[in-house]
Amino acid sequence: MATTRSEEFKRDAVRIALTSGLTRRQVASDLGIGLSTLGKWTRAISDETKVPDQDADLLRENERLRKENRILREEREVLKKAAQFFAAQKP
Repeated sequence: MATTRSEEFKRDAVRIALTSGLTRRQVASDLGIGLSTLGKWTRAISDETKVPDQDADLLRENERLRKENRILREEREVLKKAAQFFAAQKP
């Protein structure tokens, strides 16, 4: 039997939660599902498809780097706005 659309949605939601670098709360909110529901799906699917330790390490590192990259982009935007503000203050 082919996977149903809801199963496909669950797998996509879990994939996004594990690889996007977003918090699970953000992913759940974006997809319009409950945080606990996403947690249950993640546990169920991760039990089915155990990731080798090396791949798990890479996924964690990738998540950490995405988060760091997002923070750096936000900091850069703040600095750009500050530079514009101070440049406008010059007589």
